[in-house]
Amino acid sequence: MLRSPLRAIRRGLAAVVLGSVLAGCGATAGTSTEGEAKAGAETEATDVRVEPIEETRRLTDARGVTVSLERRPERIVCLVALCDDILTELGIVPVATNSRLLAHPEFLGAEKAQQVDIVPGGFIAPEVEAILSHKPDLVIGLEDTHGKLAPALEGATTFWPMQPATWQDSVGYLRDVAALTGRTAQGEEAERAFRTKLAEAERNKSDRTALIIYGSDENFGVATPGTDVVAGLFPKLAEYPWKSRGVEGGYSLEEILAQGVDVLFVETMSFGEPDGTLSEKLADNPLWSRIPAVANGDVHEVDSEVWAKGRGTRSLGLVLDEAVAALR
Repeated sequence: MLRSPLRAIRRGLAAVVLGSVLAGCGATAGTSTEGEAKAGAETEATDVRVEPIEETRRLTDARGVTVSLERRPERIVCLVALCDDILTELGIVPVATNSRLLAHPEFLGAEKAQQVDIVPGGFIAPEVEAILSHKPDLVIGLEDTHGKLAPALEGATTFWPMQPATWQDSVGYLRDVAALTGRTAQGEEAERAFRTKLAEAERNKSDRTALIIYGSDENFGVATPGTDVVAGLFPKLAEYPWKSRGVEGGYSLEEILAQGVDVLFVETMSFGEPDGTLSEKLADNPLWSRIPAVANGDVHEVDSEVWAKGRGTRSLGLVLDEAVAALR
């Protein structure tokens, strides 16, 4: 099985449980009837229409979480990169974050990102005292990772646990944050740009078979629609036969070979200093070289900050740009 830090982080990133593919039980996201329904919805045609966003101080999101504020939030702490993505789309800079997404040139860029304080403790265990030291009006985190912080934050700030599973969820969160912050025009513009880009990619769907894998070493997982936001885009872009099999099951490397993968996207997840890419580590396995994408040099190491962690409309737009170019 995968080492516990990676499993915990990726479970928080995409609600998945990892296993060992090279041992014959590759990993995918957990499954449920709800997840399967969401995965099926990914094949529906993309609607480019954008409904108006109305400013509000109180709303209930798609997961039933109610957020109520006395005034527009001005000091927002991000504990999940989705928050950084949404705020960037709306022209807002968080007072603190624990992700590296803002340093990406399509977000704030390295120089400006250095001006945003980093919450110590990392993604898994951000420090409550450090969060509250910024006197936030709103703290946004990931439900299954940061939900445990809610009691410690109660009374001092408003905590909003998000849990996106599909791109539609991400769009919904964008709209909700736009409504609470009064950035309604920016929210509508960002949603429209993303929907337009997705619809264009959908109209030019490739007939090639694609695969997204993620991991830190020879143990890696397969991203599947329904629980992984980026994977949910791919049935619109290419042939993507990967379905969730639940927490106990996944794909063997032999099964991956049998699908004849034409284009392979690799998310290297590292802890501390990078020690090489996932595709470099997998090159030692003889089965790896037999995958058509590997044999034909169509393996793409992608930025995991954008592909695995961002999950907002700006990150997903970058994913679309890179994926469409690779699938041509």
